[in-house]
Amino acid sequence: MKTILTSVIVITLLGASAATAQPGHNADGRGHKAGRGNAGNNNGRHVGWGRERGMQHRWNRGERMGYNDWQTAQTVDYRQYRLRPPPRGYEWRRQNDQFILVAVTTGLITSIILSAGR
Repeated sequence: MKTILTSVIVITLLGASAATAQPGHNADGRGHKAGRGNAGNNNGRHVGWGRERGMQHRWNRGERMGYNDWQTAQTVDYRQYRLRPPPRGYEWRRQNDQFILVAVTTGLITSIILSAGR
């Protein structure tokens, strides 16, 4: 009698775990449509940055810098130019006589200060 009861319990537990671990389902139990893949997957691309505008572009608040634009803009020591300290996750960059406060992860421009000259 004990072996039958033990066997039933083991089979029940194995069946329950197999049902919860079905391929093609997310952790919350919802499946995804065939052919679309995982909607949250960006295939290794960073989708937060804007398009490239080049070195001569005059930036405006609210724009997103392209990643290469951000890379080519000069990093600024805010203390040297007496700028306010950037919030966490932001950096001051300089391009075309503009001091630009940019979000490091997305390229979003939150502040611009024009400089008198280089």
